[in-house]
Amino acid sequence: LSFSSGLTHESHKKDVEQVYLRCSEGSIEWMYPTGALIVNLRPNISPASYKHLTVCIKPFKDSAGANIYLEKTGELKLLVRDGDRSPSRVYCFSYDQGGLFVEATPQQDISRKITGFQYELMSKGIAADLHTASAPCRPCSDTEVLLAVCTSDFVIRGSIQNVTNEAEEQESVIHVGVNKLYRQKSKVFQLTGESGNWRGQIKTLLECGVKPGDGDFLFTGRMHFGEARLGCAPRFKDFQRMYKEAKDKGLNPCEIGPD
Repeated sequence: LSFSSGLTHESHKKDVEQVYLRCSEGSIEWMYPTGALIVNLRPNISPASYKHLTVCIKPFKDSAGANIYLEKTGELKLLVRDGDRSPSRVYCFSYDQGGLFVEATPQQDISRKITGFQYELMSKGIAADLHTASAPCRPCSDTEVLLAVCTSDFVIRGSIQNVTNEAEEQESVIHVGVNKLYRQKSKVFQLTGESGNWRGQIKTLLECGVKPGDGDFLFTGRMHFGEARLGCAPRFKDFQRMYKEAKDKGLNPCEIGPD
């Protein structure tokens, strides 16, 4: 959703405009911001399910010209301050904590200002997987791995070709060579080059200290703002063991065929 205000509505600097969004993910781009926006997220699901939703927003890198608040019954809580340049920072909150109030800040030259952000609505369980503050780098248990195989947005067998660290964004990018693709929600892993090899990139936190290593891994995870985020990633031989043990006991939550 893209729209402008300042250059066409110069006399309406105090206007507050309501925006209603029905999609579960998307983006807003506000050119020449003046006045304010109230962003109402109204996904096409039963209102009874709203309490189970988490909202995440990710400001554009060059977003400027407005503060973004969380608003509920007239009370404002600052989420993103105008001029905050935290790269790739994601802000999440429960759907029932309120809506978004985007207020333009006074500018000498609004023609150069564009406020924008991506947004995603997801279940609280998925959000917890992506934003585990307590132990984001701990290894998954056998049960967690087997469940991740059933519920993740991508599941692949592959090797680590290289790891590049992005210190500014506090993230590591894992460059993966794919040996077997079990599932992918988006086309993150694709055939590249004349050799016909499947490759792709998965992001994780820099603090997890991922390094290139020999052997195959089972990579699982979720898509978040168009990027693959790492979930459970056991060595493939360990996954084969836990999968066989669970299958022998009839405890596998789903079938995948690990060979």
